[in-house]
Amino acid sequence: MIENLSRSAAAFGLAAGATRAVYAGLRRRRGGDRRWERTNYAGRTVDLYAGPAVAVGAALGALPATTRAAAALSGLAAGACGAYDDRNGDHRRGFRAHLGALRDGEVTSGAVKLFGIGAAALAAGALLKERPVDKVLAGVVIAGTAHLVNLIDVRPGRAALAVLTLSTPGLLRGPEPLALAPMGAAAAVVADDLGERTMLGDAGAHALGAALGTAVAAANGRFGLVVHAAGVVAAAVYGDQVSRRIAGSPM
Repeated sequence: MIENLSRSAAAFGLAAGATRAVYAGLRRRRGGDRRWERTNYAGRTVDLYAGPAVAVGAALGALPATTRAAAALSGLAAGACGAYDDRNGDHRRGFRAHLGALRDGEVTSGAVKLFGIGAAALAAGALLKERPVDKVLAGVVIAGTAHLVNLIDVRPGRAALAVLTLSTPGLLRGPEPLALAPMGAAAAVVADDLGERTMLGDAGAHALGAALGTAVAAANGRFGLVVHAAGVVAAAVYGDQVSRRIAGSPM
């Protein structure tokens, strides 16, 4: 018990400290690069540095866990694919639009996210589980949770607060401190996110979601994986409605 608490505290502290250090370093070196700035829903200019910061922080925070390889793989790959979309994305939204463009020979940033995060999630699921069905289900949970957190990221602080809530150790039954890594990373930037100084962007939302999904997958058996997989697939199918509802809800 004491060992688990110690590892959990180490995971949270390492994730929070690394996230804060990377975020502060990127802000110092910003150099007027407009590609790392966005205009938010209220018309304010914010930076996107919280995204790569939480991706690195969540990956490092998983080091005390024995399943750290799966967490690092899923989180860093999701963050990298999200960062590519942050820098090169276009106006098209939804799986149908990006798959349609792919059929016409155009590889969109959305297609890069879809296949890149999906492949990394399946690889992470293979590291976590032994049986083939469980490997696939774990991959669906990881990729689906990454997509879900991105759907929620429509107003300042929404995604970070959701990750903080869903990462509560009591909600995730596994003994590993995997859930504390995204929790620490989110905690490190939530005040700046709520203060509209930064935003997670696709990089941060997908990285936190993939890290959280890895924790969920690691903590659950077959039945739990099926339930969570069904939930994230439903959220993906009704993605626009989910985003609109979150956008219109109070904090």
